[in-house]
Order: sequence, then C-alpha cells, then structure tokens
Amino acid sequence: MNDVAIPAGQAPSSARTRKPVLRPFQAAIGLTLAGCVLAAWIAIHVGAVFFLDVGWRTLPVVPVLIAVQCWLTVGLFIVAHDAMHGSLAPGWPRLNAGIGAFILTIYAGFAWRRVRGAHMAHHDAPGTADDPDFFVDEPDRFWPWFRAFFLRYFGRRSILFVCTVVAVYILVLGAPVLNVVLFYGLPSLLSSLQLFYFGTFRPHRHEEDDFIDAHNARSNEFGYIASLLSCFHFGYHHEHHAEPWVPWWGLPSQWRQRQTS
Repeated sequence: MNDVAIPAGQAPSSARTRKPVLRPFQAAIGLTLAGCVLAAWIAIHVGAVFFLDVGWRTLPVVPVLIAVQCWLTVGLFIVAHDAMHGSLAPGWPRLNAGIGAFILTIYAGFAWRRVRGAHMAHHDAPGTADDPDFFVDEPDRFWPWFRAFFLRYFGRRSILFVCTVVAVYILVLGAPVLNVVLFYGLPSLLSSLQLFYFGTFRPHRHEEDDFIDAHNARSNEFGYIASLLSCFHFGYHHEHHAEPWVPWWGLPSQWRQRQTS
C-alpha cells in the first residue's frame, strides 16, 4: 500500500536504501493542508479575477492580493510535488496521482507523468549533467538557468492551456483584461521565479564551498516563518533529498534534527 517514491538508478545510496518513516496522521494532515491551500487559491482567484473592481479605492489591496496569490500558487506546486513522492497521502497512489495531476493542470497545463518523470530524474542525479533541472553550462548564474528551466517545462501544451483559459475568462465569462493580468498572469509568473530561486537555483547552484555529499544540495538557514513564506519549507532542500518521503510540512523538524546532530 505504501507508494512513497524513493529515487532509484543513480540516486545517492542513502536515499535508495533507507526505509521511509511516515508521520502519524500524515495523509490526514497533508490532505487538510492541501485543501486549505487550494481553497484559498480558488477563492482569491475567482474573487479577484471576476469580481474585484480595480480602481483608486481598491488599489492598496491589489499588491497584497498578488503577493498572497503568488505564495499560494507556490503552495499548489509544493502540494503536487508531495504527490509526486507519494508523501501527500501515503498508501493511496491513485489519490496522489489524481490530486497531483489536477493541480499541475490548473497551475500551467503541465502533464503529470512528464513532470513527475523529470522530477524523479532530478532526484536520481541531482546537480549533474543527467539532471533535467540542472544547467551545466552556467550553474552559478540565475537568469540563463531560469530561462532554460522555464523553456523546458513551459511548452506548447502549457501555452495552449494558458491561452485557452485567458480567452474563456475574457471572451466568454467577461473578466476584465486588467484583472486577468494582475491576478492570474502575474502570480503565475512570479511564483515560477519564486519556486525556481528557492527550490532549484539556491539549493543546487555552484559556490566556492563544495556540497557535503552526493545529493548536491544545500539547505537555507531561514527560521520557520521565513522558510514557510519563501517556498513552503522547500528551502530545507538537503533534508528533502536525503528523505524525499518527508512532506513539506515535516521538513522544518528534519532540518532542526540535523542542526543538533
């Protein structure tokens, strides 16, 4: 029944051989938090895109809504990421796949199997030429790496999906163009930057100091609140690679354990 994914192939031996340790009520907690993130995202998305009258009176709330929606969009992807590893609802592979596929679709029209396969390949050979998320040519430069990363995943399928959504929102449902740009387009683009910086570039970039092991990943030193706001604790990235079965909300405790060990 346990469908927690453990990287295989070229994955560091510790991740291949260690037995997953599940947390009490992990599925219940994970699904509840996922439901909260999704419900909040839908509420702001629908309310802001279709019903908010953007003007001088509401101008102060606009950047707040954009920032919150950007953060919630990051959260959606992190939920889908947990589903890829089976840590969202351990023992329920179809539920993980269903939720993950749904979230990746509304996120940017991504294909579940393709994205999950690429992510498992990332865990198999992190920070190497065989890692689809790594930029071998310039592993210390943000913008060239982000460009390659973005173009690798945002292809024709995603372009068609986003264009279709925008067309339906504006031409069929009558959403104001400005609202679609501010509360659908901007949060999506900003969240991709946020996810890439805190979840890929910052942990895996090359620096003067070498990585401590074959995971080729570093963790940030953020406190709990900063870690949650930056990328739903995904900045504790070495902990994630060492124990990919740990859900996002369990990473802070893993990080604290490593700090005291």
